[in-house]
Amino acid sequence: MDYIIELIKYIILGIIQGVTEIFPVSSSGHLVLFSNLFLGGEDINATLTLFLMITNMGSFLALLMYYFKDVKALVVDSLNFVFNKEKRNEIIVQENFNYAVKLIIAIVPIGIAGLLIKDYLPTNLLSIGISLIITSLLLFLVFLLRNKKFSNDITFKNAGVIGLIQMFAVFPGISRSGITLVGGLSQKIEIKKVMRFSFLCYLLISIPVSGLGLYDAIKNPGTMSDIPGFSLAFIFSFIFSLLTIKIMHKYVTVKNLIWFSLYAFTVGLVSITLYII
Repeated sequence: MDYIIELIKYIILGIIQGVTEIFPVSSSGHLVLFSNLFLGGEDINATLTLFLMITNMGSFLALLMYYFKDVKALVVDSLNFVFNKEKRNEIIVQENFNYAVKLIIAIVPIGIAGLLIKDYLPTNLLSIGISLIITSLLLFLVFLLRNKKFSNDITFKNAGVIGLIQMFAVFPGISRSGITLVGGLSQKIEIKKVMRFSFLCYLLISIPVSGLGLYDAIKNPGTMSDIPGFSLAFIFSFIFSLLTIKIMHKYVTVKNLIWFSLYAFTVGLVSITLYII
């Protein structure tokens, strides 16, 4: 019976990852918070990094499935631009190649920041709570722009600015998608365009992150303490990421980001309160 309860905890954590990876409320912050609540009796730091990697991989596969046509077009056209002289002059090939370059520009800052400071990032409940409140304020800032009509396309400059802003998402509790929305909307880019750009950035970022997580797992096989639990977390992360991205694209607009702001603020206060008591 106790082991079934433990498996249910892993399922819940997988669902939390799937939902919060897509909604702009910080999946890393939620997983650190709920891992402390559910798995507090264990050595959290020994397994949390691997757990984050595995559940992130579930979200990665869900987003890859959802954006498969986009990813395929970007990869094929980028290869055609580089290696096929006949295709290089086609407008769509040039546009997709340029878009792929913009994605790379946007992920370089967060990649560098992650490599430099990943071992020094605070993961206690106080820091998570503060970061979630910052996320809440960022989303509220986006909400204040709800009546603006934005139609700009993403330029190389926009990609660079989004990349620099996105860099702060290395701190657990700061929503990467939320801070990307702020970066995009501050440059008058329409929310759906920013969302697409943000999630395609996530796909690129996830490849090296998953690779590093796998390397850590091979180096420290003891962290893979519960294969059935990790497997269930992966499966439910995949399922709920796929469901949530469909909801996000169909229903989420700038004006209803206020609800995510209020939610992140509330969870942030809960995290700080748990730290104090």
